Amino acid sequence: MPRRPSLTPPQLASAALDVVDRDGLAGLTMRAVATQLGVSTMGLYRYVKDRDELEALVVETVLGEIDTDPPAPAQGASWQDQLTVMARRLRDAVGTHPSTVPLALTRRYRSQAIMRWSETVLAILATAGIHGEQRVIALRALLAYAIGAIQLEHLGGPSGLDALAAAPGTPAAGDFPLLAESGPVANAITRDAEFHGGLAVLLRGLAR
Repeated sequence: MPRRPSLTPPQLASAALDVVDRDGLAGLTMRAVATQLGVSTMGLYRYVKDRDELEALVVETVLGEIDTDPPAPAQGASWQDQLTVMARRLRDAVGTHPSTVPLALTRRYRSQAIMRWSETVLAILATAGIHGEQRVIALRALLAYAIGAIQLEHLGGPSGLDALAAAPGTPAAGDFPLLAESGPVANAITRDAEFHGGLAVLLRGLAR
């Protein structure tokens, strides 16, 4: 009987990601991934020692989908436009697999993909004349905004604005008149508009 070919890291990562996309993060187990691959659970231990390694594979696969190359120069494009592209790439890659958001948040510091993304962002900031402490703060602010927006979009649940938008006539509306006034407006804002609008506010601050 011919020997089964060895599994490769991309095959392991793909199978683990398929499990997470289908069953959620709680469903990521050695047994589930082994079943996805058509091998025994004990056979899977030849390649990864535990769930922690599976999670690392999943995160690097998701974040590895980020295009970290500098945005192609466009007519009249500013450094703010370039940073907008980089932030959108991060959001799009992680948002494609919403169940992995908690892993991406907690494991990003060990990700080679995020390091490459950060290197490109720092280069854009340097070209814009932002150096030293301000460049560090700018990178961290941009990363914090993008990650926070992703987290709120996929894990945040309804906010006070959302609650009042859904039921503006509730007694609570009288206690929070500005929230009540803003609720219907908030309800009409798309996720894309909110992300790009908040990012524009941040970038205007950096420009000063």
